[in-house]
Amino acid sequence: MAKAKKTKSILTEQSYKFLKNYINNPSPTGFESSGQKIWLEYIKPFTDSFFTDPYGTAVGVINPTAPFKVVIEAHADEISWFVNYISDNGLIYLKRNGGVDHQVAPAKRVLIHGKKGAVKAVFGWPAIHTRIANPDNKEPQPKVDNLFLDCGARNKKEVEALGIHIGAVATYEEGYEELAYDYLIGRAFDNRIGGFMIAEVARLLKENKKKLPFGLYVVNAVQEEVGLRGAEMVARRIKPDVAIITDVTHDTTTPMINKIIEGDCACGKGPSLAFGPAVHNKLLNIVQTVAEKNKIPVQMRTVSRSTGTDTDSFAYANEGCPSVLISIPLRYMHTPVEMLHKDDIENTIKLMYETLLTLTPKTNLSYF
Repeated sequence: MAKAKKTKSILTEQSYKFLKNYINNPSPTGFESSGQKIWLEYIKPFTDSFFTDPYGTAVGVINPTAPFKVVIEAHADEISWFVNYISDNGLIYLKRNGGVDHQVAPAKRVLIHGKKGAVKAVFGWPAIHTRIANPDNKEPQPKVDNLFLDCGARNKKEVEALGIHIGAVATYEEGYEELAYDYLIGRAFDNRIGGFMIAEVARLLKENKKKLPFGLYVVNAVQEEVGLRGAEMVARRIKPDVAIITDVTHDTTTPMINKIIEGDCACGKGPSLAFGPAVHNKLLNIVQTVAEKNKIPVQMRTVSRSTGTDTDSFAYANEGCPSVLISIPLRYMHTPVEMLHKDDIENTIKLMYETLLTLTPKTNLSYF
């Protein structure tokens, strides 16, 4: 029997070149501008105009004069570390910038972004031979207050000579890589994969010559990792009528994750749709219908009081904005080796794209 042909990819070689460049570029919370410049440069040819806000959120706009406004959104920032204290013997102690996981830090390589450019350093950690040499006979565990960076300097003056200062940001060095069976790994797929996907939606609309009956705002927001702050600001500015948010969610087939708590979701089985108070039920029903009609596999999950994503900022902004969350399954969230599947990237893009082609200003989203 002949093998079934795989459907032609909607992503181009240029798409993946952009993704690799975008993932490899550090874009820590509060310091997203370098990544936003890369993103804007890529998306400009597919939009009619663009703007940025005072804190760095970037927006590409299609049909900017249309009164009805639809947003597709992702967040641009990545978790990182702040330099907090430099010891006399040249070791650098840190504070979190977002929800960075201290347990995965020991022995990691980082870049410290100082006044003279990036400086290489490592999270030092004592050798296994020495770690039980204490009265309690217990190994020390990594904590924020015992982790430190070693950049090769042996006193404070040498550290400062490299341009490292209090408030400098450190990001992990790991970047984009391809694994077997169409898996990708990288630092900051949470959520620059979202920024990539909304940019690809804009590209497909342009290349397929689709005319939308509304203004489309392609939003790459800053500062999600510290409380959805960028989305909060830009939602007030745009005042959208509808918002489609994309972010990552947990692949719960990963060991040590409890499906009873986190639900059932796996990489390679399609984007994940969420039920929750911030998710508009009628809009969610439209997305589900689009998925069924276009044979796009989806997975369902529930959230409790909040989604924990920019959906919450858009849903409750202004007088309220019907919002929906389309997530992509991810393994090893908030580590330098976040993992996702190419099929999920394509299906999430398709689902957003086809949903936009279904919506009109006359789409009835009223509960009454």
